[in-house]
Amino acid sequence: MGSGNTPQDGKAIGERGQSDTSAKASAREPGWADGLRKLYDSVVDEPLPDNFKDLLARLDDEPEGGKR
Repeated sequence: MGSGNTPQDGKAIGERGQSDTSAKASAREPGWADGLRKLYDSVVDEPLPDNFKDLLARLDDEPEGGKR
């Protein structure tokens, strides 16, 4: 069988029992990165408030140069 440090799939196991590939992924992307990504996605998915829609409509109606 093996040296005891390598599981049957052939991937080496680090000190905490993680395979090297998952340990490297953890080192590249800290645990808070997933939470930050979820927060960002939830904000992006929020609908545009009505007052923003009104403001954008007024800005679109404004002639070049910003004065009526």
